[in-house]
Formats: sequence, structure tokens, C-alpha cells
Amino acid sequence: MQNLFKFMEDGQNASDCRRCVWINGPVIVGAGPSGLATAACLREHGVPFVVLERAKCLASLWQNRTYDRLKLHLPKRFCELPSFPFPEDYPEYPTRRQFINYIESYADYFDIRPNFGQCVESAHYDETSGLWRVRTTAASATTATLSGPDVEYICRWLVVATGENAECVVPEIEGLRDFQGEVLHAADYKSGEKFSEKRVLVVGCGNSGMEVSLDLCNHNAHPSMIIRSSVHVLPREILGKSTFELAVFLVKWLPLWLVDKLLLILAWLVLGNLEKHGIKRPSTGPLELKNTKGKTPVLDIGALRKIRSGSIKVIPAGIKRIVGANQVEFMNGSRLEFDSVVLATGYKSNVPSWLKESEFFNNMGYPKSPFPNGWKGSKGLYAVGFTKRGLSGASSDAIRIAADIGSFWKQETKQQQQKKRVSSSVSYQRRCISQQF
Repeated sequence: MQNLFKFMEDGQNASDCRRCVWINGPVIVGAGPSGLATAACLREHGVPFVVLERAKCLASLWQNRTYDRLKLHLPKRFCELPSFPFPEDYPEYPTRRQFINYIESYADYFDIRPNFGQCVESAHYDETSGLWRVRTTAASATTATLSGPDVEYICRWLVVATGENAECVVPEIEGLRDFQGEVLHAADYKSGEKFSEKRVLVVGCGNSGMEVSLDLCNHNAHPSMIIRSSVHVLPREILGKSTFELAVFLVKWLPLWLVDKLLLILAWLVLGNLEKHGIKRPSTGPLELKNTKGKTPVLDIGALRKIRSGSIKVIPAGIKRIVGANQVEFMNGSRLEFDSVVLATGYKSNVPSWLKESEFFNNMGYPKSPFPNGWKGSKGLYAVGFTKRGLSGASSDAIRIAADIGSFWKQETKQQQQKKRVSSSVSYQRRCISQQF
């Protein structure tokens, strides 16, 4: 305890305007589904915690950086957070709004109240005290007046729950600043309504790129989508059954390579030959590619039909540069004019920007140990939501983390109770002796 008090004094002296707060439990960084799932599991183990969130809401990625038409790509039973099923009246693939309502209900049910507007500036482990120091700043001038001065949280356990999609990936494209039309990341795309009759270049052919292109078509825009590398496209359902659910069932009984073969045969029967439309499949199967590279296959919900009809143009080459006000030159030498560009180029982890640690996380901000061993580091450091396995992977991590911290917590609580009983017994014996004399 002397080390702790000295540690807190040193922290206060280093920054007089920063308030030090001791957390009698873990600090969870991030109030998305991963952080909330961990908090709920800790609640069930009776472990106190604090959740820090830089935004002003729960699940800020879903609330602020998703398009209106978004739905869960997998059936709802594979997207449930621990100990809280989706409402029975929700459809098989809940909408964006329904999922946000589910998240808010989840936080209410487990009484999770994050500290909003707290942006983690840095976090590092102090070897002297054996504790984590998590320094935060107010996320904006508005939140500064609400949450008070900057804070330094001191804790024994740190749970990194900022996830794989914390920051947008924006490629460097020569001449992009000179482009006169609108350029936006898919995170800022809401609807294709304002792009009606416009020529839109969609950069990226993952699930976001496909859905943005489809949405643009549905709003009478003219999208062209860049597909410069191979990609697996699977039907979301096969004969009325979820493709994901079918894969999960088959993997229980068959080797992975055989399941991949079966999925590709079924996809060919349902979707046909995609190469003639400019979509080439990787040589590695979809499940093996997901397990080894973390690359998720595209689940088609209607974009392929638009590609076949020519409503969505496929450009099989990357961008070389932007020429002039609205012309794009591609690597194959062709040039086309566009009114807008949507960058469906994905997201990345922001962990390296604030976590001062290199044993557990790599320089890209992901745990070095592959799934299922990437949830626990050393010195009380944990990671949740970095499995590249969506909400089910995050839930699995959360359950493990809470059980691990909970076991330490219960053991220490039991020891403290025993000490209190011993102390109480000694006091009682002393009173009895004093009464006899």
C-alpha cells in the first residue's frame, strides 16, 4: 500500500491538473459490444469495473459510422452478447436501429454506466507499483465542462476493448485533394439518396463496398466498384438456411478443406460463374482464408444481381492517380470521370497510439497470439474483440476474461473475509479476558 500511495502522489505531482482515481477492479477501454460484454460478465462475477468511452454514446461505430440500410450479416443467434438474447420479435437479421436498441437494453439490464467523453491518451504498466496507469483527456471542450479535469485511472487490470475497427483506413491516392467532387469514407456514408443520377466510384469490394454499391443503385446512382484482387463471395443463404450456420455445422463433422470445397460448389450452383463478371476467387478456401488471414468472405444480399445487369460496373484495376477535377486514371491505363468517391477501404486498430506495451500487442495493434489465445497477456492486460470473428468471438473473449479476473477477485475477497473473522475473534477473546480480570 505504501507503494500505491507514493505512486499516486508522484502522479499528482507530475500533473497538478490531472485527478488520480483508484479503480478497485479493471478499467475497460471502449463501450462497444466487446467492452459491454466484458462489463456484463464481470457484473455477474461480482467484480467492480469502470468503462471509458471517448464518444458520447454506446457502440459509437454502430451509431455514428454505419449506413442506414445496414443489417447484421449473420443470424441473430450468432450475434447475441452473453446472457442476453435478442427479442423474439426481432427478424433473423436485425436492422442497424434494432441492434442499437439491443445494445442500449443490454447496458441498462446489467447497469453499465460508462464514463463518456473520456479519450485515453496513454496507458502503461508501472513496474514499481505493479499497477496500470491510464491517462485520459476530455474528448472535446463540451465534455470537459461535464466530466471535469483530465483523469489518471490507476488499476490492477486493463481490458482493451477498442476493437479492430477503431479508425478508418484512408489510402494515399495521388491527386485526391484536387478532386472536385465529394470524397468520403464508408464510415460517413449514410444513404445513396443524395447521389441520385451521379457517377460514384466505390473503392473496395468487401461487405461494405458491395452494400454501398447496392444502396447507390437503389437510389438511382451509377456506381462503379473497384475489385483489384480476388475475393470470396458467398450467398447469405443456401436453400433458405444461413450459409454461416451451414458452415458451423459442417466444421463439426468434416475437415476444414472439405467444408471449403462444399461451400464453393454450393456458391457456384447458387451464384454461377463470377469470373465473367470480373470477380475472381482466391486459391485459398473462404474458411481457411478467414482463419489464417482474418479476411471475411462477402455475403451477397443483392449486389451480384446488379453486377450481372450492369447497374454496378466492375473495374478490375486499382487507382493510379486522380487527373484534373473529376477524372480517375486506373492501373490498366483506362480513364473514367466520376462525380463522387466512396472509400470502402476498411478500418484498423488504434491501440498502438495509446497503449505503451509491446509484448502482447503487435505494431498493428492486434494480439500476437492467434485465436483462441489472444485474450490474455501478462501483468493484468486483456484484449477483447480482436479475434476477427465478429460478435461471437468478442463474447467468447468476454466470458474468459471475466472468469479469469473473477477467480482472482473471489480468492482475495475470501482472504479478506477470513482476516476480518480472525480479527473479530481476537477482539472478542481480548474483551472476555479483560472482563475476567
